[in-house]
Amino acid sequence: MASFSKNSLNRYLRPCESSDEIALREVYEDAIRTCDKSLYSQEQIEAWSALAYLPGILDKPLKQGVGWVSCVDKTIEAFALKYPHNRLALLYCRGRSSRQGHATALLNQIEADTLKDRPITLKTEASLCSYQLLLRHGWTIISPEEIQIGGVHFSRYLMEKTLY
Repeated sequence: MASFSKNSLNRYLRPCESSDEIALREVYEDAIRTCDKSLYSQEQIEAWSALAYLPGILDKPLKQGVGWVSCVDKTIEAFALKYPHNRLALLYCRGRSSRQGHATALLNQIEADTLKDRPITLKTEASLCSYQLLLRHGWTIISPEEIQIGGVHFSRYLMEKTLY
């Protein structure tokens, strides 16, 4: 188990397991519901968070993806998954644990794992909540993108980072 230190809590990273699926869906929903309210309308938050439990939407990344969870004691506070192998598919953190290093630790671990296949370019679609974190870690914006979720408009960024 990888560990990281931010304070005296028992914080650690561990690989995702199939038994984590329900907890990951809960983290996904919590992260969206507690994100910066200046970035998204209530209608957008409702549409986006509903994806956590809709059949087929997150199933492939959650069941076939490879990644890590960040825990405090034994509670999953954040997670990151690659699916397929060259795409950061999901990176989410509970609101109560935001800005405590979970996402950075997970991103560093995903990138370190991916370096085994180097050189490789990781790609992702980043939300307004996460693109700044990715920029700080050397990712670049390919282009802005407009999408619809449940008939509700969203802006996001296609991003990439080449690992050597």
